[in-house]
Amino acid sequence: MTQLAWDAKEATIGELAERSGVSTSALRFYEREGLIRSRRTAGNQRRYSRDTLRRVAFIRTSQRLGIPLATIRDVLGLLPEDRTPTKEDWARISECWRDDLEERIRTLRRLRDNLSDCIGCGCLSLDRCVLSNPGDELARRGPGPRRLIE
Repeated sequence: MTQLAWDAKEATIGELAERSGVSTSALRFYEREGLIRSRRTAGNQRRYSRDTLRRVAFIRTSQRLGIPLATIRDVLGLLPEDRTPTKEDWARISECWRDDLEERIRTLRRLRDNLSDCIGCGCLSLDRCVLSNPGDELARRGPGPRRLIE
C-alpha cells in the first residue's frame, strides 16, 4: 500500500483512495460526474491536488446525509478554483443544505412518532388499519406516505 506523504502536493489515485477510504472506482466516478478533478501526467496517469481529500470527505459526508450527487456537484461549484478552499469556504457551502437537513430531521421525527405504534401492533397494513387509517381515508389526500409528506 502506498501512503500519501504529509507534505505531498499531489496524490495518485491509489494514494487518494487509501487516504480517503474511497475506492478508486468511486474516485473515477466522482471525476466523471464533475465532483472532483485531476490532471493527467505525460503517461496519462491521474494526479489529484491535496485539497481533493477535503472534497472527497465532503462528498462522502453529504451522501451519508442523503444529499443527491447533483446537489453536491452544484454546491462544490461554489468553491474557488484558483486556491485551496478555506475553513470559511467550507462553512459557507455547508450552509446550503441547512434548510434541507432541517426538513429531513422533521420528516424523520414524524416517521418515528407516527409509525412506531402501527408497526408495533404487527398488522403492517396501513391501508386497512382501523386504528391508524380507518377506511383508508389517507388515500383521498393523495398518493404516497401522506403523514410523512404533509
